[in-house]
Amino acid sequence: MGSVDEERSLLEAELDRAENSGLYTGDGSVDFNGNPVLKQNTGNWKACPFILGNECCERLAYYGIATNLVSYLTKKLHEGNASAARNVTTWQGTCYVTPLIGAVLADAYWGRYWTIAAFSTIYFIGMCTLTLSASIPALKPAECVGSICPSATPAQYVVFFFGLYLIALGTGGIKPCVSSFGADQFDDTDPKERVKKGSFFNWFYFSINIGALISSSLLVWIQDNAGWGLGFGIPALFMGLAIGSFFSGTSLYRFQRPGGSPITRMCQVMVAAFHKRNLKVPEDSSLLYETGDNHSAIEGSRKLEHSEELKCLDNAAIVTDAETKSGDFSNPWRLCTVTQVEELKILIRMFPIWATGIVFSAVYAQMSTMFVEQGMMMDTKIGSFTIPPASLSSFDVISVIFWVPIYDKIIVPIARKFTRKERGFSELQRMGIGLFISVLCMSAAALVEIKRLQLAKELDLVDKQVAVPINILWQIPQYFLLGAAEVCTFIGQLEFFYDQSPDAMRSLCSALSLLTTSLGNYLSSFILTLVIYFTTKGGEIGWIPDNLNEGHLDYFFWLLAGLSFLNMLIYTLCAAKYKQKKAS
Repeated sequence: MGSVDEERSLLEAELDRAENSGLYTGDGSVDFNGNPVLKQNTGNWKACPFILGNECCERLAYYGIATNLVSYLTKKLHEGNASAARNVTTWQGTCYVTPLIGAVLADAYWGRYWTIAAFSTIYFIGMCTLTLSASIPALKPAECVGSICPSATPAQYVVFFFGLYLIALGTGGIKPCVSSFGADQFDDTDPKERVKKGSFFNWFYFSINIGALISSSLLVWIQDNAGWGLGFGIPALFMGLAIGSFFSGTSLYRFQRPGGSPITRMCQVMVAAFHKRNLKVPEDSSLLYETGDNHSAIEGSRKLEHSEELKCLDNAAIVTDAETKSGDFSNPWRLCTVTQVEELKILIRMFPIWATGIVFSAVYAQMSTMFVEQGMMMDTKIGSFTIPPASLSSFDVISVIFWVPIYDKIIVPIARKFTRKERGFSELQRMGIGLFISVLCMSAAALVEIKRLQLAKELDLVDKQVAVPINILWQIPQYFLLGAAEVCTFIGQLEFFYDQSPDAMRSLCSALSLLTTSLGNYLSSFILTLVIYFTTKGGEIGWIPDNLNEGHLDYFFWLLAGLSFLNMLIYTLCAAKYKQKKAS
């Protein structure tokens, strides 16, 4: 028996020496079997191609549906412009709410790897259902005969939206986990790998937009010209490839152990703080409860240093005389560690930054709704070639693909010399630049619409639901500006919510960042509903009628530009007051 204990002690001592020498990761990551991992054999850039390949194919599948969905709803399911726009933004909003489900499962129980695997299967089933609904004659409405367009039957609606919302559920397990899983491949305790992690987020977003570029150009053309069955079938095939790419890199991945339910831990802090609300918090923060060894009580998490804000929550970590005498510190509903308290503080501190992302996401939602409907009422021909209006979103993608390497390879090194920051600009500075560009984007869209309506009036086309002879390429500046705003705001959000989140809540915080996109879509739908309600009172045509030549879509764009500017001012105040996380 003694020899076994001796052998175990020798093994542990050897492992400690290896960790101290830098052979093993220092962030608690393990291999597929749960063993500590050697840096040289796992993770880093060698594991990333499989994750980036998965994300590229999955986003190609998603945007293959989302980019032209408003066209399918209007042309094939025969919905009106406002109804189709609401359905698209509601579905997209749902796609960014479901990540909360996947995030909780990943952080608490399954881990990011198995969550991605399970929800990818649901996603693939949804893609196949959608393909069948667009391919089998009995599952889609009959074509229009002249101006008479038969409505879809309830059964046809059920099959189509069942597939659509299976995709929304599937994406909920992938979106909050893939970016965090990719960032997990870089050791947070290694300065060199930490810098590489900053580049990973840039190239992660780059891979997203490679998939989106193919979708918004080639797939949109196939859907409009070769049929929707094939146009939905190709994305389904790529979703299958995404699953294959992800599993191929299993032996190279680094895994973080799930740390238990983050929601439960937050509730424990609030209950414990309330129970001890009448106790005085000691001036010396070292008297607050924390584990004595180097490891946090939370699986897979480093300890967090005590902060002075929100001191009312520190009551949860006060050790009472009764607890000291009994030596029983095991009830988490009465006593929480400083690290557990700091987790909740971090989420509260991040909330104002998170909230300001909602208006930006409402602006971003216009790319797949109002920008497309605006393009439908413009001249889509260049010579003998017809450009599908939804494919103009490829210029947003081209903009992202252009700016990501420029930002990573040119702007960051230059900015680093002036700011002395590893990544050039801080995440907060980067996001602020993006919010400013979003104001310019909506202003550009409004100016194009003013010109289009002016031409419609001059040519006496106001009462006719026909395209105005102004070339659709005039929309390029608004798409290009939106892409530049994305590179700053969305990638900045990815970095911010990964770096500033507690170690055991990274999937949840990624989901919360995605939730801004969801709420932005819902906000867009809400604003659209209010605009239609107030502008159609008294029998008025309104800003956004089915015949946009009679409306004032430019007013809607100016409204969003004004909201974006106000949002930017609020963000600037919140970012100036934000206190960074401190991990031991």
